[in-house]
Amino acid sequence: MAMISNDWLEAVGGEFHKPYYASLYKYVKQEYSTHVVYPPAEDIFNAFHFTPLKDVKVLILGQDPYHEEGQAHGLCFSVMPQQEIPPSLVNIYQELHADLGCYVPDNGYLKKWADQGVLLLNTVLTVRAHQANSHQGKGWEQFTDAIIEAVNAQDRPIVCMLWGRPAQNKEPMLTNPKHLILKAPHPSPLSAYRGFFGCHHFSRCNEFLEQNGVQPIDWQIENLNPEKN
Repeated sequence: MAMISNDWLEAVGGEFHKPYYASLYKYVKQEYSTHVVYPPAEDIFNAFHFTPLKDVKVLILGQDPYHEEGQAHGLCFSVMPQQEIPPSLVNIYQELHADLGCYVPDNGYLKKWADQGVLLLNTVLTVRAHQANSHQGKGWEQFTDAIIEAVNAQDRPIVCMLWGRPAQNKEPMLTNPKHLILKAPHPSPLSAYRGFFGCHHFSRCNEFLEQNGVQPIDWQIENLNPEKN
């Protein structure tokens, strides 16, 4: 694991010295040595490397990393540039198009969002190849709860987008009156038609940021193939 070295370390560094994390670290290290595990070990903490705590404007919660080869790289919903866009992200892009007029890009690489202050956080940070949820209940949830608590403690306007029941189960942790909580069904094909489509979270987010004097997010992911632009 490429250790956290920016301001997240001050906020959550104490977690690394707790008994649960010692057990988690031992488990994850063993998994990487005996199985194929995603994302690559050096990418586990990319959400924190790319989005320092002081820069967080938006929190989007996912659950589990993608579990097929070459997809996961440490940001929820995001895949590496040459990968096919997963169904949930296809639906996110459709809502972005309907809400803000963003064109649907030819890739699912969301680092541009992370670089602007969108914390793309999975609640579990590793997974065995081809085995969804295989690293649930091993300690990651306690660690990412500490991340959520650190975001909640920030004394500035932040938007929290909670999509689906697992994300919404974290709502009791989000108590800061300066923050905006937006809830919708998950963008998965199984549930997007139950209210994710038409939720307008992206425009509502930007309106809230602008009303509070914060630079809004440019949600447009550009095409990798410039001929499509």
